[in-house]
Amino acid sequence: MTEKTESGLPRPVAIAWGTYVPSQNGPRRGLSHEQIVTQAIAIADAEGIAAVTMARVAKELGFTTMSLYRYVANKDELLLLMIGSESLLPTSAAEVPAAGWREDLRAWADLLRDMYREHPWMLDVPRGPTSVLMPVSMYIADRGMRALSELGLGGGEQISVVLALSSYVASFAGLERDLAGQEDVEFGAEAFAELGEVVTVERLPYLAPLMLSGGYIGGPADEAEDGVDDDYRLGLDLLLDGLAVRWGTMDTPNPLAD
Repeated sequence: MTEKTESGLPRPVAIAWGTYVPSQNGPRRGLSHEQIVTQAIAIADAEGIAAVTMARVAKELGFTTMSLYRYVANKDELLLLMIGSESLLPTSAAEVPAAGWREDLRAWADLLRDMYREHPWMLDVPRGPTSVLMPVSMYIADRGMRALSELGLGGGEQISVVLALSSYVASFAGLERDLAGQEDVEFGAEAFAELGEVVTVERLPYLAPLMLSGGYIGGPADEAEDGVDDDYRLGLDLLLDGLAVRWGTMDTPNPLAD
């Protein structure tokens, strides 16, 4: 359970926003929340989230594990402070938004993608009611709402769209991370001939022709140099097209209109 302040605000939220007032009792403090979070993020960036423990962070900072508990209640609180740190925002966050809602949303999605690429361990930290109150989450939501502002959506609709788009980006970032850790599958003619004995048009009438032509995975037609980048762009375009259709902003006729 997340510890709360006297006002009822979750303690990690108060810490992250700088409103938390620590007790003055006990020994003099030699650390800061910022130092602890910065060190924990450095460990996660280098070795993954599993490497982040209270003992490891304390050791890297030159303090005892018990001393960290004067600042951070437990590892769950530390993880919340990590994913809420504004230091996670990539340099692209400071860029001027592109003209028009569509390009601004595309830039916003790319911002999220860049953040996950630089800090892939973020994908392993569970989200919840407390995490959405952290500085980075609220900044990202605000940026997304700004991009959507010219569509005339209500606040609840804006948040729903932000959730849908950010979920898509996180899912694709996870796929990119998983693929990056695996070897490419390359099939020669003999392998395709063997596979062709079981992957037949009778069994898989729609997928088999693509598979056997090499357009599905690992074949001679699979020559894209950008990995899944083209797939990511297509998926994002489909979502943006859906927004345009729903709220009537497409230049072309609405295909769903009667």
